[in-house]
Amino acid sequence: MPRLTARACQIARLAAQELAKGIEARDPSLWQELQVHEEELDSLDRQINEEVTVAVARGSGPQARELLACLKFIIELERIGDLLLNVANRLQLVATRLQPQDTKDLSRMAAIVAAMLGNVDEAFASRDVRKALEVLKADAELDRLRNLIFVRHIENPDKVPRQESFHVVFMCQSLERSGDHTKNLAEEICHLVSGRSVRHILREQDRPDEQVYLDRMRKDKSRL
Repeated sequence: MPRLTARACQIARLAAQELAKGIEARDPSLWQELQVHEEELDSLDRQINEEVTVAVARGSGPQARELLACLKFIIELERIGDLLLNVANRLQLVATRLQPQDTKDLSRMAAIVAAMLGNVDEAFASRDVRKALEVLKADAELDRLRNLIFVRHIENPDKVPRQESFHVVFMCQSLERSGDHTKNLAEEICHLVSGRSVRHILREQDRPDEQVYLDRMRKDKSRL
C-alpha cells in the first residue's frame, strides 16, 4: 500500500511540474497530459480504497494506522489532481491572452505546489517529520502570490484594465487549494510518525533544544 501511495505522490508532483511549465510557455496542449495523470490518480484511488478495506481488518495497530494514512493520502492526492486539471482546462481557454505577470505568478504557484508534493513524497518514504514541516512553511509563499493576484484583479487599486480576471482568479484559487491539500498530507505524515498533531510538534520546535531536553528528562523521571 505505501508503494501505491508513493506512486500517487509522484504522479501529482509530475502533474504540477508539467502545469508550471505549460503556464509559463502558455501552452494549452498540456491538458491531455494532465488528463492522463488525473485518470491514473483515479485508478489508484479505487485500488487503494478496495485494498485498505480488506487489509485494515487484518492489520495490527501500527499497520492499521499506516493503511489509514495511505487512504487519507489518496483522497487528498485525487483532489489535487482534479484541481490541477481544472487549471489546465482554464488554460486551454485563455493561455494566449494571459498577461505576463499573471503567467509568471501562476507558473510560480504551480511550481511551489510541485515542490511541496516532492517534499511530501520524500517525507512519507523516510518518515521524516522535518521534511514534512517544510511543506507547511512553503505554503506561505502560495498565500502571498494568491493575495497579489487578488489585489491585481479584484481590488485593482490602480484601475488598470485587466484581461481574463475571472479565469486568472479561478486558476489562482485552484492552485492555492492544491497547496492546502498538500499541507493536509504533511500534517498526516506528522501524525503518522509521531502520533501527535502538527500543532504540538510545531510548539515543541519553537522551544530551545535545552528546554525540550529538560522536559523529556522530567517525563522520563516521572515514569520511574
